[in-house]
Amino acid sequence: MTPFDAIILGIVEGATEFLPISSTGHLILASSLLNITQTDFIKTFEIVIQLGSISAVVALYFRSFFDWVLLKKLAVAFIPTGIIGLTLYHFVKAYLIGNVWVVLVALFLGGLFLILFEVLDFAPAPEEPVDDISYFQAALIGLMQALALVPGISRSAATILGGLYLGVPRQTIVKFSFLLAVPTLLAASGYDLLKTSSQITGTEFGLLAIGFITAFIIAIFAMRFLLRYINENRALTNFGIYRILLAVVFFFFFIR
Repeated sequence: MTPFDAIILGIVEGATEFLPISSTGHLILASSLLNITQTDFIKTFEIVIQLGSISAVVALYFRSFFDWVLLKKLAVAFIPTGIIGLTLYHFVKAYLIGNVWVVLVALFLGGLFLILFEVLDFAPAPEEPVDDISYFQAALIGLMQALALVPGISRSAATILGGLYLGVPRQTIVKFSFLLAVPTLLAASGYDLLKTSSQITGTEFGLLAIGFITAFIIAIFAMRFLLRYINENRALTNFGIYRILLAVVFFFFFIR
């Protein structure tokens, strides 16, 4: 991996982390296009640069992390993901991260689900305060988030669709998804670094820093875009169509 590759992947991570199109899936596909071999370090890189994206959440929503009620609900939502993620960590990293076929299938099926939800119109209004989400809703949203352990599913898509199904307004579930990314991705990145940091060289830490900074900057713009766009007509449909087209195009032009 070169510094240029790290910048490209940082842009991909920051642009896709909070959109319902799967940042991990895009990173794996981008790495494939850049002819980057899926080594243990690359897998760690694709996990750890998510810290750049969650730093953008902290920067934009700093005050929310002083809301004790909201913090408790985020903790409740994180617990299912944390337990399942810790249990399946070795399986996911060994067999799913880096697997282009898994990504393409998950992107395609996830796109169909996004279109279905838009057709069914799970779009209550008006927007409510994020801490109005109940503990029960938070737990179920966290359970849905665990599906994103499969690269290509999308943590954002899983939480947004789960929230909409439970009757949470669009703007509200999008903001909750942003905030829930902080403990979730912090835990995933921290655990992976704990396991692999002794094997990472100084040069590789430099590449992680480049990806981190790039992802941080791009993620700020991506979050603002999603908050503006999510209430537009056919918003989820358009993301769904994009996912399906990406999966099909990548399959026919880069894999067959």
